[in-house]
Amino acid sequence: MEKKKNVAEKSTAKKVQAKSDVAKSLYDLFEDGLKDIYWAEHALVHALPKMFENATDNKLKTAIKEHLDQTIVQVARLEEVFASIGSKAEAKKCDAMEGLLKEGESIMQETEAGAVRDAGIISAAQKVEHYEMATYGTLAAYAKTLNERTALNLLLKTLGEEKKADCLLSTIADTTLNSQAMSDSFQAKKINAV
Repeated sequence: MEKKKNVAEKSTAKKVQAKSDVAKSLYDLFEDGLKDIYWAEHALVHALPKMFENATDNKLKTAIKEHLDQTIVQVARLEEVFASIGSKAEAKKCDAMEGLLKEGESIMQETEAGAVRDAGIISAAQKVEHYEMATYGTLAAYAKTLNERTALNLLLKTLGEEKKADCLLSTIADTTLNSQAMSDSFQAKKINAV
């Protein structure tokens, strides 16, 4: 019997060549992360109104509107974080958020208006929330390690808001919206069968 090769030996992956402006310290990594999420929050300020316009459920529309208002505050809070560490607020394109927002756009294009689209909007919005929670959690951990107490407190406040937004979206989906989407789908199948 042939010996199994080590997974690393089988891999076709190669070492990544570092860019010239590479992060050389945890502080650099922290600042790069802040730039990414600053871009992401700005992008959300532009994406949330489209989600609002395409949603039909009143609770969902209210949640999106409230989160838009909150996101505007979070952008300002990130500017405070930058100031607290002595840096200028600067955005750097966040590929992850760009991809999540494109996926959300596709979901809206590929679903019929009503409960099914609303369920899709919630799915897309929760993916965004989970990305934000991961990012703010990581940045808070960096701030703690770097002893950036003001930044830490500001980041933890936003992290708490993102967690609440995610829970609210789950509640909206679980209480009636997913059931309504299922019912709408069932009705559409019955109509198509006739």
